[in-house]
Amino acid sequence: MKHADLFRNRSAVLITKHQKESVIFPILAQTGMNLKLLDTIDTDTFGTFTREIDRIGTQVEAARFKALKAIEETGESIAIASEGSFGPHPTLFFIPANIELVLLIDQLNDIELSGWEISTDTNHSHSEVTSFKEAEEFAEKYGFPSHGMVVRPNTAGNNSQVLFKGIVSKKMLNEAVKKSIAAAQDGKALIETDMRAMYNPQRMKVIEKATHNLLNKINSLCPECGWPGFEIVEWIKGLPCQNCSLPTKQTLKHIYQCKKCKYKNEIQYPNGETFCEPTFCDFCNP
Repeated sequence: MKHADLFRNRSAVLITKHQKESVIFPILAQTGMNLKLLDTIDTDTFGTFTREIDRIGTQVEAARFKALKAIEETGESIAIASEGSFGPHPTLFFIPANIELVLLIDQLNDIELSGWEISTDTNHSHSEVTSFKEAEEFAEKYGFPSHGMVVRPNTAGNNSQVLFKGIVSKKMLNEAVKKSIAAAQDGKALIETDMRAMYNPQRMKVIEKATHNLLNKINSLCPECGWPGFEIVEWIKGLPCQNCSLPTKQTLKHIYQCKKCKYKNEIQYPNGETFCEPTFCDFCNP
Protein backbone atom coordinates (compact mmCIF):
# COMPACT_ATOMS: atom_id res chain seq x y z
CA MET A 1 0.00 0.00 0.00
CA LYS A 2 1.32 3.45 -0.96
CA HIS A 3 0.72 6.49 1.20
CA ALA A 4 1.89 9.33 -1.05
CA ASP A 5 -1.21 11.39 -0.18
CA LEU A 6 -1.18 10.61 3.53
CA PHE A 7 -1.22 14.29 4.53
CA ARG A 8 -3.32 15.71 1.69
CA ASN A 9 -6.34 17.80 2.79
CA ARG A 10 -5.53 17.26 6.46
CA SER A 11 -4.98 20.14 8.86
CA ALA A 12 -1.55 20.65 10.38
CA VAL A 13 -0.63 23.26 12.96
CA LEU A 14 2.76 24.98 13.23
CA ILE A 15 3.64 26.26 16.69
CA THR A 16 5.84 29.37 16.59
CA LYS A 17 5.79 33.03 17.52
CA HIS A 18 8.98 33.81 15.63
CA GLN A 19 7.52 34.05 12.09
CA LYS A 20 8.97 30.72 10.94
CA GLU A 21 5.81 30.14 8.93
CA SER A 22 7.25 32.50 6.29
CA VAL A 23 9.71 29.79 5.17
CA ILE A 24 7.99 26.60 6.41
CA PHE A 25 4.49 27.05 4.95
CA PRO A 26 5.45 27.54 1.26
CA ILE A 27 7.47 24.31 1.30
CA LEU A 28 5.09 22.06 3.22
CA ALA A 29 2.13 23.35 1.21
CA GLN A 30 3.39 20.95 -1.49
CA THR A 31 2.11 18.04 0.65
CA GLY A 32 -1.48 19.24 0.29
CA MET A 33 -1.83 19.86 4.02
CA ASN A 34 -4.00 22.71 5.26
CA LEU A 35 -1.42 24.61 7.27
CA LYS A 36 -2.42 26.62 10.33
CA LEU A 37 -0.40 28.86 12.61
CA LEU A 38 -0.47 28.64 16.40
CA ASP A 39 1.24 31.78 17.70
CA THR A 40 -0.72 32.33 20.91
CA ILE A 41 1.57 30.11 22.98
CA ASP A 42 4.78 31.70 24.24
CA THR A 43 7.34 29.19 22.94
CA ASP A 44 10.03 31.00 24.96
CA THR A 45 8.67 29.08 27.95
CA PHE A 46 10.27 25.98 26.37
CA GLY A 47 13.72 27.62 26.40
CA THR A 48 15.44 30.79 25.20
CA PHE A 49 18.72 31.52 23.42
CA THR A 50 19.27 34.37 25.86
CA ARG A 51 19.39 31.88 28.74
CA GLU A 52 16.55 33.18 30.93
CA ILE A 53 14.90 29.77 30.55
CA ASP A 54 16.81 26.54 29.94
CA ARG A 55 15.65 24.33 27.08
CA ILE A 56 13.63 21.27 28.00
CA GLY A 57 15.72 18.18 27.17
CA THR A 58 17.56 17.67 23.89
CA GLN A 59 16.86 19.50 20.66
CA VAL A 60 14.58 16.67 19.49
CA GLU A 61 12.81 16.44 22.86
CA ALA A 62 12.17 20.18 22.93
CA ALA A 63 10.69 20.16 19.41
CA ARG A 64 8.58 17.12 20.25
CA PHE A 65 7.30 18.78 23.42
CA LYS A 66 6.22 21.86 21.44
CA ALA A 67 4.52 19.78 18.73
CA LEU A 68 2.57 17.73 21.27
CA LYS A 69 1.57 20.93 23.05
CA ALA A 70 0.19 22.23 19.74
CA ILE A 71 -1.85 19.03 19.29
CA GLU A 72 -3.16 19.33 22.84
CA GLU A 73 -4.15 22.97 22.38
CA THR A 74 -5.79 22.67 18.95
CA GLY A 75 -7.09 19.12 18.78
CA GLU A 76 -5.42 18.63 15.40
CA SER A 77 -3.65 15.32 14.73
CA ILE A 78 -0.67 16.82 12.85
CA ALA A 79 1.71 19.35 14.38
CA ILE A 80 4.99 20.91 13.24
CA ALA A 81 7.65 22.43 15.47
CA SER A 82 11.09 23.88 14.87
CA GLU A 83 14.09 23.92 17.20
CA GLY A 84 17.59 25.31 16.62
CA SER A 85 20.92 24.98 18.38
CA PHE A 86 24.31 26.67 18.07
CA GLY A 87 27.77 25.41 18.92
CA PRO A 88 30.79 23.62 17.42
CA HIS A 89 30.20 21.78 14.14
CA PRO A 90 29.78 18.03 14.86
CA THR A 91 32.69 17.08 12.57
CA LEU A 92 34.51 20.38 11.92
CA PHE A 93 35.01 20.91 15.62
CA PHE A 94 36.57 24.39 15.60
CA ILE A 95 33.94 25.93 13.32
CA PRO A 96 30.65 27.29 14.75
CA ALA A 97 27.49 25.77 13.33
CA ASN A 98 23.74 26.23 13.33
CA ILE A 99 21.80 22.96 13.57
CA GLU A 100 18.11 23.24 12.71
CA LEU A 101 15.34 20.68 13.17
CA VAL A 102 11.82 20.88 11.73
CA LEU A 103 9.74 18.10 13.27
CA LEU A 104 6.38 16.75 12.10
CA ILE A 105 4.23 14.54 14.32
CA ASP A 106 1.20 12.72 12.91
CA GLN A 107 -0.48 11.41 16.02
CA LEU A 108 -3.26 9.67 14.10
CA ASN A 109 -0.81 7.43 12.20
CA ASP A 110 1.91 7.32 14.88
CA ILE A 111 4.54 8.90 12.63
CA GLU A 112 7.35 11.30 13.55
CA LEU A 113 9.46 12.78 10.75
CA SER A 114 12.52 14.99 11.21
CA GLY A 115 14.01 17.48 8.78
CA TRP A 116 17.61 18.50 9.60
CA GLU A 117 20.13 21.02 8.32
CA ILE A 118 23.63 21.74 9.64
CA SER A 119 25.18 24.99 8.44
CA THR A 120 28.37 26.91 9.14
CA ASP A 121 26.68 30.03 7.75
CA THR A 122 25.84 31.59 11.11
CA ASN A 123 26.55 34.92 12.80
CA HIS A 124 26.28 33.45 16.29
CA SER A 125 28.69 35.49 18.43
CA HIS A 126 29.06 37.84 21.41
CA SER A 127 31.45 40.43 22.83
CA GLU A 128 32.07 42.52 25.94
CA VAL A 129 32.02 46.24 25.16
CA THR A 130 32.64 49.45 27.09
CA SER A 131 31.09 51.95 24.68
CA PHE A 132 28.46 52.40 22.00
CA LYS A 133 31.22 52.64 19.38
CA GLU A 134 32.55 49.18 20.28
CA ALA A 135 29.02 47.78 20.27
CA GLU A 136 28.27 49.34 16.88
CA GLU A 137 31.44 47.89 15.36
CA PHE A 138 30.55 44.41 16.65
CA ALA A 139 26.94 44.68 15.49
CA GLU A 140 27.81 45.81 11.96
CA LYS A 141 30.33 42.98 11.64
CA TYR A 142 27.52 40.48 12.26
CA GLY A 143 24.83 41.86 9.97
CA PHE A 144 23.24 44.71 11.95
CA PRO A 145 20.67 46.18 11.43
CA SER A 146 19.12 43.46 9.20
CA HIS A 147 20.18 41.04 11.95
CA GLY A 148 19.04 41.96 15.44
CA MET A 149 21.16 42.26 18.57
CA VAL A 150 20.75 41.49 22.28
CA VAL A 151 22.40 43.60 25.00
CA ARG A 152 22.64 43.10 28.76
CA PRO A 153 24.99 44.05 31.63
CA ASN A 154 28.13 41.92 31.46
CA THR A 155 28.08 41.34 35.23
CA ALA A 156 24.56 42.13 36.29
CA GLY A 157 24.59 41.50 40.04
CA ASN A 158 21.24 42.70 41.39
CA ASN A 159 20.34 44.06 37.93
CA SER A 160 19.99 40.61 36.34
CA GLN A 161 16.59 41.55 34.85
CA VAL A 162 18.15 44.22 32.61
CA LEU A 163 17.96 42.77 29.10
CA PHE A 164 17.33 44.29 25.67
CA LYS A 165 16.26 42.07 22.76
CA GLY A 166 15.36 42.65 19.13
CA ILE A 167 17.65 45.66 18.69
CA VAL A 168 17.45 46.73 15.03
CA SER A 169 18.40 50.43 15.04
CA LYS A 170 21.33 52.54 16.23
CA LYS A 171 19.03 54.44 18.57
CA MET A 172 17.89 51.22 20.25
CA LEU A 173 21.47 49.96 20.41
CA ASN A 174 22.79 53.18 21.95
CA GLU A 175 20.12 53.18 24.65
CA ALA A 176 20.61 49.48 25.45
CA VAL A 177 24.40 49.82 25.74
CA LYS A 178 24.22 52.88 27.99
CA LYS A 179 21.69 51.32 30.36
CA SER A 180 23.53 47.99 30.44
CA ILE A 181 26.88 49.61 31.20
CA ALA A 182 25.26 51.67 33.96
CA ALA A 183 23.75 48.52 35.49
CA ALA A 184 26.90 46.39 35.19
CA GLN A 185 29.21 45.81 38.14
CA ASP A 186 32.26 45.87 35.85
CA GLY A 187 31.17 48.77 33.63
CA LYS A 188 30.75 46.58 30.55
CA ALA A 189 27.84 45.56 28.37
CA LEU A 190 27.54 42.12 26.80
CA ILE A 191 26.32 42.30 23.20
CA GLU A 192 25.11 39.15 21.42
CA THR A 193 23.58 38.36 18.07
CA ASP A 194 19.83 37.83 18.41
CA MET A 195 19.33 34.23 17.29
CA ARG A 196 15.52 34.29 17.21
CA ALA A 197 14.42 33.50 13.67
CA MET A 198 12.55 36.74 12.92
CA TYR A 199 15.65 38.75 13.85
CA ASN A 200 18.14 36.50 12.08
CA PRO A 201 17.80 36.07 8.29
CA GLN A 202 20.82 33.72 8.20
CA ARG A 203 19.13 31.35 10.62
CA MET A 204 15.82 31.60 8.74
CA LYS A 205 17.57 30.29 5.61
CA VAL A 206 18.83 27.26 7.54
CA ILE A 207 15.29 26.58 8.83
CA GLU A 208 14.12 26.74 5.21
CA LYS A 209 16.68 24.10 4.21
CA ALA A 210 15.66 21.88 7.13
CA THR A 211 12.06 22.14 5.93
CA HIS A 212 13.12 21.00 2.45
CA ASN A 213 14.79 18.02 4.13
CA LEU A 214 11.53 17.25 5.95
CA LEU A 215 9.63 17.42 2.65
CA ASN A 216 12.09 14.92 1.16
CA LYS A 217 11.41 12.57 4.10
CA ILE A 218 7.67 12.93 3.55
CA ASN A 219 8.09 12.06 -0.13
CA SER A 220 10.46 9.14 0.55
CA LEU A 221 8.17 6.10 0.69
CA CYS A 222 9.15 2.70 2.04
CA PRO A 223 9.31 0.14 -0.83
CA GLU A 224 7.93 -2.50 1.54
CA CYS A 225 4.95 -0.83 3.26
CA GLY A 226 4.62 2.48 1.41
CA TRP A 227 4.72 4.77 4.44
CA PRO A 228 6.71 8.03 4.35
CA GLY A 229 9.99 8.44 6.19
CA PHE A 230 12.20 5.90 4.42
CA GLU A 231 15.53 7.51 5.26
CA ILE A 232 19.25 7.00 5.71
CA VAL A 233 20.08 5.69 9.17
CA GLU A 234 23.70 4.67 8.64
CA TRP A 235 26.65 5.70 6.46
CA ILE A 236 29.12 2.87 5.80
CA LYS A 237 32.69 3.93 5.00
CA GLY A 238 35.09 1.93 2.83
CA LEU A 239 34.91 3.21 -0.76
CA PRO A 240 38.03 1.65 -2.38
CA CYS A 241 40.91 3.80 -3.54
CA GLN A 242 41.26 4.05 -7.31
CA ASN A 243 45.02 3.60 -7.00
CA CYS A 244 45.55 0.85 -4.40
CA SER A 245 42.00 -0.55 -4.01
CA LEU A 246 42.25 -0.39 -0.21
CA PRO A 247 39.20 0.93 1.71
CA THR A 248 39.04 4.66 2.50
CA LYS A 249 36.96 6.79 4.84
CA GLN A 250 34.70 7.82 1.95
CA THR A 251 31.13 6.51 1.87
CA LEU A 252 30.63 3.07 0.36
CA LYS A 253 27.00 2.37 1.33
CA HIS A 254 23.89 4.04 2.67
CA ILE A 255 21.56 2.01 4.88
CA TYR A 256 17.91 3.09 4.60
CA GLN A 257 15.26 2.13 7.15
CA CYS A 258 11.50 2.62 7.35
CA LYS A 259 10.29 4.40 10.48
CA LYS A 260 7.02 2.43 10.36
CA CYS A 261 7.79 -1.23 9.52
CA LYS A 262 11.59 -1.11 10.14
CA TYR A 263 12.35 -2.55 6.68
CA LYS A 264 16.01 -1.94 5.70
CA ASN A 265 17.64 -1.53 2.33
CA GLU A 266 21.34 -1.16 1.44
CA ILE A 267 22.40 1.19 -1.37
CA GLN A 268 25.97 0.65 -2.56
CA TYR A 269 27.87 3.51 -4.22
CA PRO A 270 25.18 6.08 -3.27
CA ASN A 271 27.15 8.95 -4.81
CA GLY A 272 27.57 7.14 -8.13
CA GLU A 273 31.30 6.57 -7.62
CA THR A 274 32.84 3.07 -7.44
CA PHE A 275 36.31 4.34 -6.53
CA CYS A 276 37.79 7.13 -4.45
CA GLU A 277 40.44 9.60 -5.57
CA PRO A 278 43.90 8.71 -4.08
CA THR A 279 43.89 12.19 -2.50
CA PHE A 280 41.44 10.87 0.12
CA CYS A 281 43.29 7.58 0.73
CA ASP A 282 45.20 7.25 4.02
CA PHE A 283 47.59 4.76 2.39
CA CYS A 284 48.38 6.62 -0.84
CA ASN A 285 48.23 10.05 0.76
CA PRO A 286 49.08 9.56 4.48
